[in-house]
Amino acid sequence: MSITRIIIVLLVIITIYGGGNFYIAKRIYQILIHPFPHIDIKIYTGLFIFIASTLFLGFLPLPLVLIRIFNFISAYWMGIFMYLILLFISADILILFGRITNIIQNFTLSNIRFYSGLAVVLLTAGIVTYGLINANQIKITEYKIELNNASLNDLRIILISDTHLGDVNSERNLERMVQSINSLKPDIVCIAGDIFNDNFNLIRNPDRAVSLFRNIDSTYGVFACLGNHDGGQTLRQMKNFMEESNIKLLNDEYVIVDERFALFGRLDASPIGGFGDLQRQDISQTIASVGANMPVIVMEHNPSHIKEYSQQGRGREADLILAGHTHSGQMFPGNLITRAMFVVDHGHYQKDAYSPHVIVTSGVSTWRPPMRIGTNNEIVSILVR
Repeated sequence: MSITRIIIVLLVIITIYGGGNFYIAKRIYQILIHPFPHIDIKIYTGLFIFIASTLFLGFLPLPLVLIRIFNFISAYWMGIFMYLILLFISADILILFGRITNIIQNFTLSNIRFYSGLAVVLLTAGIVTYGLINANQIKITEYKIELNNASLNDLRIILISDTHLGDVNSERNLERMVQSINSLKPDIVCIAGDIFNDNFNLIRNPDRAVSLFRNIDSTYGVFACLGNHDGGQTLRQMKNFMEESNIKLLNDEYVIVDERFALFGRLDASPIGGFGDLQRQDISQTIASVGANMPVIVMEHNPSHIKEYSQQGRGREADLILAGHTHSGQMFPGNLITRAMFVVDHGHYQKDAYSPHVIVTSGVSTWRPPMRIGTNNEIVSILVR
């Protein structure tokens, strides 16, 4: 993407985001002046501008402590902002309809705006509170699939993705995650990318995180591929972390596991900040070189690439694809958007008998807003028969 297009995109985002914040600030002010008629508009405006600006301040080259503060505020505000603007717009559309149909008279408009605005704020508070609580839960999702290969009978695969270490509250559920994984007695654990969240240095306690990952008990070990948030200037520290954590990283390469199956790990096609000298390769010939009777399992962070593994007309390329990335939209109505964007944004999918099984997890943690609404953090347990 050219610099000009990047600038245009940024200006559009800033304009939409700024306009949305102005609209919310105005509607909240209309609520506050009822009980607080002497509210200082300058203080109110300054505070609102600061909160809205933290979304961009977190990207500046500032001390880590300030970046953490700005990221914390902006992460919560993104979730609150989303529901405030959706609900305020809905309320104002209903008010407009009431005025057009003369159901609402001008002399009652001020009170209706106040009470509808208050209802929006209270409803948003309830939704956000639920989302925060739900984001601290981890669901176990189980699938049973058949690959018609005797070597894989009763193979237990645990799939996780999107831990986003370094993001807000990303380390809170790690211990519970490891305990849940171990309780499932996995043969192998696969991490389908986005272990980190762009900047390794934002992890609050990397030593504890390393210790927890090392406690995962798996017959064949823990394997991972890189997601779009696993690159950038701290890629070396990320790799060191995985090595210390006994996580075997596969970069467009594969390993033969106990002579039972081949496990591939793909590089993400659109890394934020890049993967240094690593570039995503066409591995179709490499997959073809695996013995015909050897099942092929692929960790592919972004499920939009599943078409690359279609077997129809080109021979067997993969038997099972494990993906993440989508978070299943994370917060309603985001799940409706991801459902429209991806062939499969969550769950088990197989196009036809010639195509591989695909399993996409909604992720074991959140990205930015530490909330789950209409979706769940999950650990996926796959029994292959």
